[in-house]
Amino acid sequence: MNTFPDFPPVRPRRRPRTAVKALVAVSAVAAVAVGGAWAAGLGPFADESGPDPEAVAEARAFLADWAAGRLPDAAARTTGPDRAQEVLSSFTSGLDIEKPVLTAGEPVEDEESGGHAVTVPYTARMPVTGLGTWTYTAELPLRERGGEWKVDWRLSLVHPRLSGTEKFRLEREEAEPVRANDRAGRTLSAAAHPSLGPVLTQLAGSTPGGGPRGAVLLVDRVTGEVRRTEATFGSATPKDEGPLRTTLDARWQAAAEQALEKAGGKNAALVALRVDDGQILAVANSPADGFNRAVSGTYAPGSTWKIVTSSALLLKDAVAPDDVVDCPRYLTVGKRFQNVETSAHPGATFRKAFTESCNTAFIGLRSRLGDGELGEVAKRYFGVGQTWHVGVPSYDGSVPEPRDATEKAASMIGQGRVQANPLIMASVTATAVSGRFHQPVLVAGTEDTTRTEPLPPRVVDQLRTLLRATVTEGTARALAPLAGEIGGKTGTAEVSDAQENNGWMVAHRDGVAVACVVEEGVTGSGSAGPVLHALLSAAPRS
Repeated sequence: MNTFPDFPPVRPRRRPRTAVKALVAVSAVAAVAVGGAWAAGLGPFADESGPDPEAVAEARAFLADWAAGRLPDAAARTTGPDRAQEVLSSFTSGLDIEKPVLTAGEPVEDEESGGHAVTVPYTARMPVTGLGTWTYTAELPLRERGGEWKVDWRLSLVHPRLSGTEKFRLEREEAEPVRANDRAGRTLSAAAHPSLGPVLTQLAGSTPGGGPRGAVLLVDRVTGEVRRTEATFGSATPKDEGPLRTTLDARWQAAAEQALEKAGGKNAALVALRVDDGQILAVANSPADGFNRAVSGTYAPGSTWKIVTSSALLLKDAVAPDDVVDCPRYLTVGKRFQNVETSAHPGATFRKAFTESCNTAFIGLRSRLGDGELGEVAKRYFGVGQTWHVGVPSYDGSVPEPRDATEKAASMIGQGRVQANPLIMASVTATAVSGRFHQPVLVAGTEDTTRTEPLPPRVVDQLRTLLRATVTEGTARALAPLAGEIGGKTGTAEVSDAQENNGWMVAHRDGVAVACVVEEGVTGSGSAGPVLHALLSAAPRS
């Protein structure tokens, strides 16, 4: 009599005796490889008439190893490890595939094999870098020999059309730079503004039908002749809806590109944006046709970060501008920290420490902030570390909680693991003097998912005073001769023992905030200072 009437009677399995003996061990393997015995069909009252669970577990483990990039491990699960590793590697790297998603389907037992052969179908979702996802289905054949299951290696298990005579080739058609105008309708081009070449290409991805295009082609291994197109990415017929209106200002852009000549051929970048709404007026890089370091670069911001550190201290009344904080030449916190040119200012006030960019004074105040407090202030008030939708790919900053006392000391002065770029530091400056964060954008109306709070007016007033004093009496004196009420901050950021320091400077005037970094510029005042002086001398004033 069937004790469990809701379940069908169990019929004998046709499978090797070795698999039956290994059932308990298989449960453990399946639990690790595929999320437990339930995934392998070993739950209560499981129907034992299906394919051998050990075969299914091996197939899923192969897919898991492949997806995770553990290609030697995946290959070792096959009957041809050397060839399997070679093919899997060339397939994923040659087609620019990153992080495949491989999902096993329902296994099927080969009735003719007496339980010695199983096929596991799977769905492959292959993300092709910068283009999209190529999705297809394939099958894994498994064979049992000598009590051990292996994936029966053949090219077609990677893709049904992969063979000894045909292979795949990835072809890309890079997006043409978008036709764009500045905020006043003036034409922008890479010819007139070389730094905009990469930016305009990136902006193409935000236009209808724009962005990169490409295809995965099946080709003859010998002749390269295309046999068929397996997948296409992007629009085949981009729409031309006229020039894209950007927030850029052709006059600011021209001034920015010319100003970077003051960097003396070093890698450098700068950004200018409006304080009241975050709209970007200029993005410039040197070299002009390379990496967009102004927006996507990752740098320690050095002492320009003291704007955020000061905000954190002032927000909780942990210090006041006239408080004596002292500024010794050296301070040891796990390692020895020093000031630029090993300067010292005995009996310095906090205002003096800010305007002279005294590292040891700021590090000496580290106990007045909680370990995660600097990062929280950066995120809550300045939007740093949140996701920005600028209009082009951007790096939006990182302020991780310090792992030890030395790292906390370094983060107080924009070193350690604190990371930013000119876009972020121009935005930080704008937020400090306006009191409210505005997501930087290159195209008006861009999505904004950030959530921030305004700085209290008293803190804004204190920050404005400190920035102004840094120009009139501190390390940003290079900007003092210029017209207008300019505020600024310098920064010198250590890179490594083998490289000179990066030089930084940020400033604001007439509702515009600017930031510049010069790689291996040694000091901020000596390298980024001349760049911003040239920019503010030539840029239009509102």
